Amino acid sequence: MTPLEKIIGEIIAAEGPMPIDRYVGLCLGHPVHGYYMSRDPFGEHGDFMTAPEISQIFGELIGVWCAAAWDAVGRPTQFNLVELGPGRGTLMADILKAAKVMPGFREAARIHLVEMSPTLRKLQKEKLGNATWHESIASIPGGPMLLIANEFFDAIPVRQFEKRHDKWLERCVGAEGMGFMPAALDNALGANGDVIEFAPQRIDIAREIGQRLAKYKGCALVIDYGHLQTAPGDTLQAVRAHEYVDVTDQPGESDITSHVDFEALAKAFSQGGAAVPLAITQRAFLLAMGLEQRAAILSSKADANSREILARAVARLAGETEMGNLFKVMVATSADLPMPYPFGTP
Repeated sequence: MTPLEKIIGEIIAAEGPMPIDRYVGLCLGHPVHGYYMSRDPFGEHGDFMTAPEISQIFGELIGVWCAAAWDAVGRPTQFNLVELGPGRGTLMADILKAAKVMPGFREAARIHLVEMSPTLRKLQKEKLGNATWHESIASIPGGPMLLIANEFFDAIPVRQFEKRHDKWLERCVGAEGMGFMPAALDNALGANGDVIEFAPQRIDIAREIGQRLAKYKGCALVIDYGHLQTAPGDTLQAVRAHEYVDVTDQPGESDITSHVDFEALAKAFSQGGAAVPLAITQRAFLLAMGLEQRAAILSSKADANSREILARAVARLAGETEMGNLFKVMVATSADLPMPYPFGTP
């Protein structure tokens, strides 16, 4: 039994079964025993790999996109460059290197990182140096903003509801593991066996970002795995040592995520006041930003082994059966800005 499992058991004994989102929130973010609070989960020796850790090209292309977005915003002499859930700081480091193609960008950028993990904050500081850390978006100062969120929203807990015998029930965790509790949903909706997911925290965060973009000029770029349209389905998953495990296995020792509903996210950005075009696949985004050309340049300067590694990385990032189509890319902008490339293009 993990220390967190004991704590969760005591809460359930005192208060009764807890909804899935509360359970996942404790598993990931408990101040002492939460998964993200005391470890570096990334890389081959961790539990999973993110795109910035697969290849530098990913961050470089995001950096070029940021430089162009800064130009579209009017090249403010000071702006907030924000990353939500910045991991080891790899993506931001690559963004800053690549954005040097735009004179004045680095000097104008004020780095703000939203990160709850003390362990990851330390790694970010070692890699990035001068930055300001935040527990939430709320404490980021006002002003023009470029915001990046790569594999951030998938880690925000979801509530799950399942329709059984013509009634909606909410999935929960009790003393005997997964179970159900009554739900206040319209029983006329959906079919028996349907599972729907709702992430109120995701909606709140997206709406808050939209409100900032309505008040101050800027853009937000969201990259995550998920679906373009709201649809029933159970997408909750736990990963440990690059293998799928049961969500209730060893609480606090696994990464727990779910697919992002990009349609719901877009509505929340719009409710906040931002303009949101249709999301595109990561494959389409990276190819439009010059993935193949950049890979060719790097490959021409590499030995045979490095070329093979690079080819595998490109295939993983943009392959149709790998991250390329599973991951989506969405932009939200201030309503009076032109839509940044490659969004809104034929």
